[in-house]
Amino acid sequence: MQTESESSPVSTVAVTINLNGTSFTLPSPASIGSLVAIRSPRPPFAVELNKRLVRRPQYESTPLVDGDVVEIVTLVGGG
Repeated sequence: MQTESESSPVSTVAVTINLNGTSFTLPSPASIGSLVAIRSPRPPFAVELNKRLVRRPQYESTPLVDGDVVEIVTLVGGG
């Protein structure tokens, strides 16, 4: 016999992450790709998820869950 929680899928409408030191909420399901699309960082930039670099080809397939720590770093040149 299944309990109610086992028979009905859990759906979350939003994911809250720590983005560059600030709480940020985005629609679920969320990925690095959806975050980059929402934030539109100025190129060139790098994305780090929980202290690990995420390469551009993995943006769409890298999910975000509540509590993840994301850093989006824009590279700046100068002299």
